Amino acid sequence: MAAAGLAGPRTATLRTTLGLSVDELAARSGCDKGLIEQLERGELAPSLAPLAKIARALGVRLGTLLDDEQKVGPVVTRRDEATGVSRFRNAGKPGIEPAMEYRALASGKSTRHMEPFLVTISPGQSQEISAHEGEEFIYVLEGQVEVEYGKETYTLAVGDSIYFDSIVPHRAQAVGSASARVISTVYAPA
Repeated sequence: MAAAGLAGPRTATLRTTLGLSVDELAARSGCDKGLIEQLERGELAPSLAPLAKIARALGVRLGTLLDDEQKVGPVVTRRDEATGVSRFRNAGKPGIEPAMEYRALASGKSTRHMEPFLVTISPGQSQEISAHEGEEFIYVLEGQVEVEYGKETYTLAVGDSIYFDSIVPHRAQAVGSASARVISTVYAPA
């Protein structure tokens, strides 16, 4: 099962284990009740920002909702072995080409504090502005990426990187007509 497909059932399991209603989880996380219900039914793969809020409200790491398995010790991820694909659409609208595809690079590592991803950003698609606790690091492998961060915009080319506090509203999009590929590492405190 792909990582995005695991987030819903894991959210529902953790929520019921903690004895929380959907309304209580919505209040704790600051997320819309409908978003949580759609996530739990597998009808929606939200962006990382609401998933991070839900994970925090449940008292777990973001990876707990997305991991396929957990392993103690180091995890080596070989080329073309990145686990699962999480596709995040523009504003969660069905029928629209994914704005971003995330491949987890260390999903088997338990007790990690960072979430490293290989991300493909589709051209012409724009993800919602995101803001959540923690920090992010983006390194451009292919193409060009425009990062909106607060009121500033940064254009990054191959080999460029950006490190920022993710509490500031931000989003990344491909520049031009080609997809961009980046390594993105997210730290979200549990």
